[in-house]
Amino acid sequence: MKAINEQVIAECSERARLMRRDIISMLSESGSGHSGGSLSAADIVACLYYGEMNIDPLRPDWEERDRFVLSKGHAAPVLYAALAQKGFFPREQLLTLRKLGSPLQGHPDRNKLAGVEACSGSLGQGISWAVGMALAAKMDKKEYRIYALLGDGELEEGIVWEAAMAAAQYKLDNLLAIVDNNGLQIDGRIEEVMSPEPIDDKFKAFGWEVIKVDGHDHRMILEAMAKARDIKARPTVIVAQTIKGKGCSFMENRVEWHGSTPNQDEAARALAELA
Repeated sequence: MKAINEQVIAECSERARLMRRDIISMLSESGSGHSGGSLSAADIVACLYYGEMNIDPLRPDWEERDRFVLSKGHAAPVLYAALAQKGFFPREQLLTLRKLGSPLQGHPDRNKLAGVEACSGSLGQGISWAVGMALAAKMDKKEYRIYALLGDGELEEGIVWEAAMAAAQYKLDNLLAIVDNNGLQIDGRIEEVMSPEPIDDKFKAFGWEVIKVDGHDHRMILEAMAKARDIKARPTVIVAQTIKGKGCSFMENRVEWHGSTPNQDEAARALAELA
């Protein structure tokens, strides 16, 4: 396993902070979207884009690039924030989120925006798309890797486990799934709605390598991603324990922020906390 560079850890931390600020700004401007799950995933996505994936914003269609699929597509703001900071499009465009004619739709659309690899939002379909991408890479003898980010509530979808079976069956060691395990979904706590726990044991039973991390600890996340590269003949899932609404004290662990956006006063408070 490769050593984790301290400078990379520091950059991932700073990028996650800036991404959270962008998420607050664009959601406040749009008045529509998903705050909690975008904020909970910021550290994971920052580590992917600034410490793990081999991508080039100047060549978004580069054949050898790594691919990232946001399976929990309603958290599109975290993806858009990462792409803008990485240079796929100007950051000013973030404030057009969900506005008529904007390529920054409520759920990602690969036909509208460079850097988006899959149209996602219907839960479970993103991980299925990622499995297909990983299988295609194996068949074409390509070295690029596929990454997919799921929500823990998304694991209630049966299609997730069909995809998980296929990934293990075809020994897709070029696939890394990450579960944003923040414990909340739109209707409440996951254990009260339709519990997917124990998540780690389920993936193990389906033939996956499982790594559990603190989803806000950049070193742990990067080390888990590096370890996954060394796993052979089976896919890997990182189960990342996170906090819904992370970074904004009045949003943290509050289910009502799943699909709500901050007003101007709340946005000012959040941005001050993220300064």
